[in-house]
Amino acid sequence: MPMKNPSPMTAPTFALRKGGEPLVVLTAYDFLTAQLFDQCGVDCLLVGDSLGVVVQGKGTTVEVTMDQMVYHTSLVSRASKHALVVGDLPFLSYHTETASAVRNAGRLIQEGGAGAVKLEGGVRVRAQIEAIVSAQIPVMGHVGLTPQSIKRFGRYRVQRDEQLILDDARAIEEAGAFSIVIESVPASLAAKITAAVSIPTIGIGAGPSCDGQVLVWQDALGLLVDFDPKFVKRFADVHGEMKRGVEAYCREVRTRSFPDEDHSYR
Repeated sequence: MPMKNPSPMTAPTFALRKGGEPLVVLTAYDFLTAQLFDQCGVDCLLVGDSLGVVVQGKGTTVEVTMDQMVYHTSLVSRASKHALVVGDLPFLSYHTETASAVRNAGRLIQEGGAGAVKLEGGVRVRAQIEAIVSAQIPVMGHVGLTPQSIKRFGRYRVQRDEQLILDDARAIEEAGAFSIVIESVPASLAAKITAAVSIPTIGIGAGPSCDGQVLVWQDALGLLVDFDPKFVKRFADVHGEMKRGVEAYCREVRTRSFPDEDHSYR
């Protein structure tokens, strides 16, 4: 049920939910959907670089720019009254040096209005996480399948290197992050990671043992009909409802049923 007069979620209050009531995370990319999800009681709105695929129609996330992330994060931040807004750092915005990582993370906070930032990787980006946290910016990590690495992976697939992923999760925690997204790993491995770290884990394709769950909203609400991975459950048929509505609109305009007298000025 929607929460009544909820207090704003912050990175510290988010972290305190470790082992407690599961955290609800959903992506958002614009004002209206973010406002609706916030009113429904979602704990965290993730402005993911997944917008490259579900908003811009590209094949991967790697073409998304820093300016685009700042813009979409600002739209979502303007709508949120309760949910923690987390902005994704896009490809090459933090990979080369700590100074650029801090500067770009600062843009998501200062210009985008986010409450935290997210970046992909573990051991290899530990220095960047430490630098961003030292700049007083909360960081959410991301291990397992990291979409920005798709050129290296070759294709999207379940990640099964247990020791590598555990090491990445521990490095993220030790660097000072407040939570970790675990994507596309066996449920048993996600359970081990959740038990091994003291910060909340947020699963996507990682089974039920994580401290919370995240989905891309277009997947969760059935807007994307050509994408059907095992980990997605459709909780509504937005595609079907929109299709029926647009078809009805086309039909009534063409038969001159709309606008009628009730929808015309006298």
